[in-house]
Amino acid sequence: MRVTPAKGRRTRLRGWLIAAAVVLLVLLFSLRGLAGFYTDSLWFDSLGQGGTWERLLAARVVPALVFTVLFFAILLLSLIIADRLAPTSRLATAQTPEDELIDRYRQLTARFRGRIRVGVALFFALIAGIGVSSQWRDWLLFTNGTDTGTTDPQFGKDIGFYLFKLPFINFIIDWLFAGLVIVLLVTAVAHYLNGGIRFQSTVERVTPQVKAHLSVILAIMALVKTAEYYFSRFDLNLSNRGVVDGASYTDVNAQLPALKLLIFVSVIAALLFVWNIRRRGWVLPVIAVGLWGFVSLVVATIYPAAIQNFRVKPNEFANERKFIDRNIAATRESFDLAKVDVKNFDFTGDVAPEVVEANLATIDNARLWDPNVIQDTYSTLQALQTYYRINDVDVDRYDINGQTTQVLLSARELNGSELPSQSWVNEHIVYTHGYGAVASPSNEAQSDGSPVFVLDDIPPVGESLTLSDKGAQIYFGERIDGYVIVDAKSPELNYARQGRNDALTRYTGKDGIVLSNVIRKAAFALRFGDANPLISGQVDGDSRVLMLRGIRERVTKLAPFLDFDADPYPVITEGRTTWILDGYTTSDRYPYAQSFSGSGGLSSTFNYVRNSVKVTVDAYNGTVKFFVIDAKDPVIRAYQKAFPDLFSPFSEMPDELVAHLRYPEDLFKVQSDVFSKYHVTQARRFYTGNERWLLSPDPNSVVGTIPTASPRSTTAQGRSPEISATTKRQDPFYLYIRLPGEDRESFLILQPFVPVSKDNQQTRLVAFMTAKSDPRDYGELDAFVMPQGEQVLGPVQVAANINKDTTISQRITLLDQRGSEVISGNVQLIPVGDSIVYVQPFFTIASQGAEFPQFQFVAVLVQDRAPVIGATVADALAQLFGEAPQAPTPDDTPTTPEGQTVDQLLAQATEKFAAADAALRDGDLGTYQSLVKEAQALVAQAQAILDGTAPTTTTTTSAAAPAAFRR
Repeated sequence: MRVTPAKGRRTRLRGWLIAAAVVLLVLLFSLRGLAGFYTDSLWFDSLGQGGTWERLLAARVVPALVFTVLFFAILLLSLIIADRLAPTSRLATAQTPEDELIDRYRQLTARFRGRIRVGVALFFALIAGIGVSSQWRDWLLFTNGTDTGTTDPQFGKDIGFYLFKLPFINFIIDWLFAGLVIVLLVTAVAHYLNGGIRFQSTVERVTPQVKAHLSVILAIMALVKTAEYYFSRFDLNLSNRGVVDGASYTDVNAQLPALKLLIFVSVIAALLFVWNIRRRGWVLPVIAVGLWGFVSLVVATIYPAAIQNFRVKPNEFANERKFIDRNIAATRESFDLAKVDVKNFDFTGDVAPEVVEANLATIDNARLWDPNVIQDTYSTLQALQTYYRINDVDVDRYDINGQTTQVLLSARELNGSELPSQSWVNEHIVYTHGYGAVASPSNEAQSDGSPVFVLDDIPPVGESLTLSDKGAQIYFGERIDGYVIVDAKSPELNYARQGRNDALTRYTGKDGIVLSNVIRKAAFALRFGDANPLISGQVDGDSRVLMLRGIRERVTKLAPFLDFDADPYPVITEGRTTWILDGYTTSDRYPYAQSFSGSGGLSSTFNYVRNSVKVTVDAYNGTVKFFVIDAKDPVIRAYQKAFPDLFSPFSEMPDELVAHLRYPEDLFKVQSDVFSKYHVTQARRFYTGNERWLLSPDPNSVVGTIPTASPRSTTAQGRSPEISATTKRQDPFYLYIRLPGEDRESFLILQPFVPVSKDNQQTRLVAFMTAKSDPRDYGELDAFVMPQGEQVLGPVQVAANINKDTTISQRITLLDQRGSEVISGNVQLIPVGDSIVYVQPFFTIASQGAEFPQFQFVAVLVQDRAPVIGATVADALAQLFGEAPQAPTPDDTPTTPEGQTVDQLLAQATEKFAAADAALRDGDLGTYQSLVKEAQALVAQAQAILDGTAPTTTTTTSAAAPAAFRR
């Protein structure tokens, strides 16, 4: 039947209309994604990183496009060949129902066969190619990685080959083989539709031409498998078959020869498939596949398993010794532990007064406050408004009154979920930022148990630490979510002023994307799922949108190929607030290195890690800088090559920020965990495992038990310590101390170790590891090992001895009643000369009144002496070497000079706490603080009575320090 021109035009018009409708629907459903794409480009441009955005986009698009085109060309070529090989004799006459069905299909599709080929090839090419974009990191490293100058011990290949080349090569091989399977299946279907394959034929079911065509595809697949076997040899360096990771005895002596044999067999199979092009039968392909399968099963699977079980395991160490040595060397290098300086610690149980005198700076900086404890105290006393939030408290060091002091610091961020009104204008235009910071020395507390603030209140008040108005404004922080619009018609709230008009402001910083036209406004409205940026009368052509204001969210958007520490920390310099965040490069492809899993920002599994980048984010401007601190790291060098606009040399970091760098906790946790096993460098000792260490259990997590120095002893309750492999381990802690053998203090992070033991019962200290943070020696790792056989108290044992001391337990019992709860702080291990001073602070939270942690006292223990308590560490040490107060006997009925008993004092304190609680609910912070101080003074009097130190006319919480311990 002939189609008239008019009817043909109507058909074509209908087709175009359908196509247009489909395109319109796709655009409608893709609008938000397109808006996100467009606004991302604007955001990168606003930070001066437009080139980085283009390169990130290219890293995803280019490999996907290349592999899509490649697959399309391969499949289309195969389909064209299939059509050319279609048998004309079979198509002439339909002989079976199968032939009749296919003949009807061919008649219906005869006019569109070319389009069908292209459509089928394009469909499968998109499926096979688009997913390649997920391999963008491997693509970047593949195209930018270079040699490292270090080779692996098995094959002599440069380490860069494993880090940069091998991962993407393996992907290409896997992709090619999977793609050829699809090509084989689609081609076979095409031959079936063309008549080259017939299942119901009584004569020739597959034509010789089809056999030849499929044989070519199978031959190419065999060659791809040859490449897979060849490169699988190098993957043996990442094997986990043996005692440790890396190529083991079985891998080298059984699996490697099997792979070499499979290379030969796959080449033979490919030749047989090629020969079959001439013979065009099934015998050769069956022989090739059968031989291939037999060798794979017997030689590559059964034989290595037999070697492992019957030769290696009966004499494991002798066979694996060489490979254990390789693993030790590679692991220490890949986790940057080869530079650890291991030192013997000549432990002395007691500490001499002159040693204390020489280490006063170390002792004075012992922490009385734990960051995780003081956060609630900061929140109660210094959040000040419901729409402010103290998210985290960090440890740093600052010059306070001319002396380097360990300081706790937190930025006061915006809490958008607690605004006075949750209107759109409030959320996105008026309440745009947090304000100020809170800081206090970690070694001081007021008489009422509150911190001694060196920076507090709004506007910020401080002498040693100061903030300008702009520097106090926190537009970018740890937990600032959502977007805000600045330069809107309404001004922003800067901060509230009691009894006066609120302080208002307008943002003048560098960040922000100008909403200069309706297209931009519509794009952001789509991105945020909020029409107000488009329709609100508050938004004009000068308004700017600030987004991605969370620190980790911001830096991850700019550098998604890096891992970032879980704990950004603020630094106050020159009146401004700057966030510092550590960036890591990781890999799981370092040959022979052992795999480990970290925590926080390093929660994945890897066998190579470097802290190569320090990132700074200005809290006001949002400016992000990536400083390369480890230019020797080959991975960061590859990323620098890929993104030249993103990274800056470390020499360009301002000196005032360099002075506040910290060795990152997430990295130190991983290195400590690895070093607990890999401090042993001799293969035999490593294999037996008896000299391995464990991270010390967290004393505060050993619930309901009080372990002692002897693993066989029982607690006061007659129970054995309940410590297991799953017991929480003590986190490392920052200190400002002088290490043994050094002439000055350093800001460092420290992790104690205990020995491996049956049922984890050994809790004595066997070693501790430190990492320095000061610019002069940043990154220096030291391990101090206790004398062999010496029973040095570990943190769990220290906490047990402190809890069991009669005087301290009475003090805890006194505080842990009448509406208050005692909180045990972190046990700190502080080297002082050749001895160790152990420090544990104690806090209380009252159920009435001051419902936040307040410092009460610090317990100090030196191994050969009974623990003592004081208001400071120096105070407690003074008691150790001075005249220690005598605790009252249980039969005593202590009273004050005025005749008041402990019960009477506590009753009065309870009343004061209740009144303070009422004042806090009424918002009267001044009365609240005054009543809390009075209540704490009453509690202090009661404590002094029980300690036997109650004075005749005044109250004190500790004995006076001898002149030798005064500063």
